Amino acid sequence: MADYQIALLPGDGIGPEIMTEARKVLAVLERRFGHRFVYTEDLVGGAAIDAYGVALRPQTLTMCAGQDAILFGAVGGPKWDNPRANVRPEQAILGLRKGLGLFANIRPIKMYPFLAGNSTLKREVVKDVDMVLLRELTGGLYFGKPQKRWEDKRGRKAVDTMKYSEQEIERIVRLAFELALGRRKKVTSVDKANVLDTSRLWREVATEVARDYPDVQCEHILVDSAAMHLIRRPASFDVIVTENMFGDILTDEASMLAGSMGMLPSASLGKRRADGTGLGLYEPIHGTAPDIAGKGIANPSAMIFSVALLLRHSLGLEEEATAVEEAVIRVLRSGNVPADLASPKGKRPVKTSRMGTLIAEALGK
Repeated sequence: MADYQIALLPGDGIGPEIMTEARKVLAVLERRFGHRFVYTEDLVGGAAIDAYGVALRPQTLTMCAGQDAILFGAVGGPKWDNPRANVRPEQAILGLRKGLGLFANIRPIKMYPFLAGNSTLKREVVKDVDMVLLRELTGGLYFGKPQKRWEDKRGRKAVDTMKYSEQEIERIVRLAFELALGRRKKVTSVDKANVLDTSRLWREVATEVARDYPDVQCEHILVDSAAMHLIRRPASFDVIVTENMFGDILTDEASMLAGSMGMLPSASLGKRRADGTGLGLYEPIHGTAPDIAGKGIANPSAMIFSVALLLRHSLGLEEEATAVEEAVIRVLRSGNVPADLASPKGKRPVKTSRMGTLIAEALGK
């Protein structure tokens, strides 16, 4: 048994609400498994802009760098929704990823049979979906230079630069193959090699990495085909790996396969130790959901699943991670579901606080 240092960054919107439910689960883990979680909490995003004038303070970044893991809520909202503003809530998550070297975003997407009816796609299309998407986080179009806009006598102009190095591609692709070894041994590398030089380099490096994993099937597909096949045959994918912008788009598309974004966690990982653990940032993918913030109806499942990823990838606590995931599934299977999963003809949806309590109680049994 050990002590673990965890940074808590609730953020904006429903972030603080679902963070409260995550802490209920962590408290049960302490009692059941004998661990001790030591928390340091701080403001990020819009909350930090209001308090300090910046989305991410340097001291917050320094604090996070010294933790074992970071649990993150969500940032943003209408109050700060000005694309021309110099300071924006999203700078918090971008700054953490860049500042901490978190280069790999992992999003597991799994359809549980009892939720298949919640997807907008046909049950037979989504019923066997069980995939992991890896998105490269610190390179590509979002960070390349030059990146600017200007105006001349012909009008307004802007430029963004997509840039990747061999090393950036190799580390994310290798992680994809390592994950595939523990799954169904298939990696799909997504690019736009018919148009982009960065994608041609991506495919070249991915092909080289694949030679080190002869037991893993590797396929290369173009991003437009990937978007189509995620809807047409999503169950055929095991591990998908791609660059930053393509991953940003495809992960949101794939999130709809599970029936609700309220079910989906994510992990942003950096350099790993020999045992596979290391600092990571864990967050639900659903955002701040400002339309329901403060109403007590948010689904905390994605945040609690994010706790499971934290236990697995940063702390190396596989038994505890599995126990958390099984507790969430048992509660949902019993018919206790939040508003985003409730059928119009079903029973009254479970409130956020009650949902967290039920999951914590299931974990404690």
